[in-house]
Amino acid sequence: MQVIPAVDLRGGRCVRLYQGQLERETVYGDDPVAVASRWESLGAKMLHVVDLDGAFRGRSGNGAAIAAIGRVLQIPFQVGGGIRSRDDVVRTLAAGASRVILGTVAVEQPGLTEGLVAEFGERIVVGIDARGGRVAVKGWVEESALQAMELARRLEAMGVKEIIYTDISRDGTLHGPDLAGLEQLLAATSLQVIMSGGISSQEDLLALKAYAGRVRGVIIGQALYSNRLTLKEAMELLS
Repeated sequence: MQVIPAVDLRGGRCVRLYQGQLERETVYGDDPVAVASRWESLGAKMLHVVDLDGAFRGRSGNGAAIAAIGRVLQIPFQVGGGIRSRDDVVRTLAAGASRVILGTVAVEQPGLTEGLVAEFGERIVVGIDARGGRVAVKGWVEESALQAMELARRLEAMGVKEIIYTDISRDGTLHGPDLAGLEQLLAATSLQVIMSGGISSQEDLLALKAYAGRVRGVIIGQALYSNRLTLKEAMELLS
């Protein structure tokens, strides 16, 4: 099970948001390349990069930073946020990303999503971001009528192999992962899952380790940046 540090970009800086709220932002670095390189030097095998400006605006706001990260990193990294078209996918992969994360488009344009999965295979991952069981879109600002479990079933039928599951109410809060939501996903589909949101302690990681085999990785942000966990101890615990 992989430990995947999060690198969230807004205005060219590395930040963390509380429950995805722009007004509750903490800045952790002005140099995204330096932050990404630090995680690599500490042993990370993969990074999770999110263009927050892209997520909220629907178009890339940190393309230069992502390309700069791609020129430096030797490890794979996945990118999400504002990827709404085939051109966006191609541009992001060309910038060095190993995988692209779809979000809003998977809800609003299922035909396009299915086509991208058919074309790019496992380089396409879909993020299911849920609040109260319902999928949120457009930077988590809008809530759709679609239930997370129903979206997961649709994605599996399209050929998606892996999803990233985030309980928005827990993201950036250090209140622990949504194990109940995870269990529902695992029961409803055969998808591989990367868990995100709320992870704060060794106990949280041990709880997720029980799902090894279906849970492929764990994205950690706030706990690493606030030194609640070190990357080394998290990796050793899940190795």
